[in-house]
Amino acid sequence: ARVPELGSWRERAMRWDALEEEVHIAMVGKYNGLSDSYLSVLKSLNHAAIASNRKLVVDWVAAENLEPQAKDKDGAAYEEAWGTLRGADGVLVPGGFGDRGVEGKVLAAKFARENRVPYLGICLGMQVAVIEYARNKCGMAQADSTEFNKSTPEPVVVFMPEVSKTHLGGTMRLGARKTILQTVDCISAKLYQVEKEIDERHRHRYEVNPSLRPKIEAAGLRFVGMDETGQRTEIVELPGSVHPYYVAAQFHPEFKSRPGRPSPLFLGLILAGSKQLDYYLSGGRSSPDMMEAGAAISAAAKTPGPSP
Repeated sequence: ARVPELGSWRERAMRWDALEEEVHIAMVGKYNGLSDSYLSVLKSLNHAAIASNRKLVVDWVAAENLEPQAKDKDGAAYEEAWGTLRGADGVLVPGGFGDRGVEGKVLAAKFARENRVPYLGICLGMQVAVIEYARNKCGMAQADSTEFNKSTPEPVVVFMPEVSKTHLGGTMRLGARKTILQTVDCISAKLYQVEKEIDERHRHRYEVNPSLRPKIEAAGLRFVGMDETGQRTEIVELPGSVHPYYVAAQFHPEFKSRPGRPSPLFLGLILAGSKQLDYYLSGGRSSPDMMEAGAAISAAAKTPGPSP
């Protein structure tokens, strides 16, 4: 057997151990009692943090503790949750199922949007961002997902039509699928270093309601990535002139993140949270790891088909 070439791994580990400047990311989750629930997300944050030359600090926020009723139930937990959110350099709302804590996630998305705090939403994190925007920017006060409120008069998020409503096993939209970029003038295109399409992995049953998308888009939320049919939403963003980094995706970018080749959307969150995003997008590279990450993403962009 050949002797493994571990030089770059050793160097990366040594640089990781030497990092001192912190970046705080508030993880607004539902399953915080078992951090392994978010293992892929945590590893992706690590990959992005070392590429950004920052020491990652994950500040856990239980989504339900952000909700108004939590103030009466446990005032200390409520104040702690909001204090953690206000002190974060960036906010990440990961995926999840069921209605517990969803309104807390909606409030986290609202806080990040209104206070220009870098935000990354994944799967459910994208859906709550769209719900929040519809409620507060589109005059749709009752906007909701049919997953949580089947009788909502403003179903912003709906069950995908091809998915069984009665059988849960084997009915999800899974695997690597193409996202077609609607414009190159968006943060996602610049981070992925592509002009046409992205390949990422999926795991969901619900989607943004295509019939309500035009109304939401007219109010300023950009639908920059769609599926191959042009109907299913894959990426939403706020313009850079409005927010430094407000990006959410239906797919799971954490599934393809690797050491030395961080997920572009996670890299964007960490760079934005550490005030380095504009420098990076302009071509700047402030560390060996940032150079390696940029080159790896560029190489992946030039490789046809889905990468492992």
